[in-house]
Amino acid sequence: MRRREFLGLVSPSLLVMLGLLLFPLYKTVEWSLQRVNYGEPGTFLGLDNYAQALSDPRLGRAVLFTVGLTAAVVAVLLVGGYLLAVLVNGLGRSRPWVLGVLLVSYVVPNVVGATMFSWLFDSNFGGVVDYLITELTGAEILWFTEPWANRVMIGLDTVWFMLPFAMLVILAGLQGVPGEIVEAARIDGATGWRVHWHVIVPSIRGVLTFVSIISIMDVLRTFDQLVPLSPQAPQIGNESIMLYIYNIAFQDGGQQLGLGSAINVLLIVLIVLLLSPFIRDMAKEARQ
Repeated sequence: MRRREFLGLVSPSLLVMLGLLLFPLYKTVEWSLQRVNYGEPGTFLGLDNYAQALSDPRLGRAVLFTVGLTAAVVAVLLVGGYLLAVLVNGLGRSRPWVLGVLLVSYVVPNVVGATMFSWLFDSNFGGVVDYLITELTGAEILWFTEPWANRVMIGLDTVWFMLPFAMLVILAGLQGVPGEIVEAARIDGATGWRVHWHVIVPSIRGVLTFVSIISIMDVLRTFDQLVPLSPQAPQIGNESIMLYIYNIAFQDGGQQLGLGSAINVLLIVLIVLLLSPFIRDMAKEARQ
């Protein structure tokens, strides 16, 4: 392809990215250094917004909750997605139907799916899960007000929503593993989990890294599902970073766009730090 043709094909995408990504990022960084009110020019504050954000214990609780949720969910997605992909990969003609059923939770809008998921734990809407746990253990769990019970519910909903994506990507990776390698391993005496651990998993390492990167970015940006699942998130310590930014910038009465922008910049730095090992690993594998 000639350079002119290449530029002609790539330029529209670059313009869209510049408009939708770089300009908002520039304004976010600019506002993070200012006191910003609606309809008025910002007042330069330097790093005051960052100092205020880092000294707020509420931000610390939001970071701990979000990072903890991310670590737990990503681990479950990798293990559960792999096991589910192995099972689906072994199906025959029923595979398209099974995939269609499994992907329903991923195509449903997140806030709608979270609302329906919350009904499983809400006695006002039947609460099947809540009813079964009460019958089996005799304990009445306050899923929406007890911190750890609420965290379990949020984690389960996040896994339910994201597991089909992880399964589908890993399934594509499994189908690309040469059968000769697996057969050779079995001839050499490897059976059961050893084939998966020593042969298949290393073969799809890049796929698993990609799933980890996408999953980390998605879980760190947890926001809309907390509206139906954790209506008292700030009070019980289950406020995600994104929900904290929204509350600070738009909801808490002050509408502090500058402070919210500063926290947003800190979130971007946190995402980069958490993704760095995976990106380096993927780049190393690509070079090899």
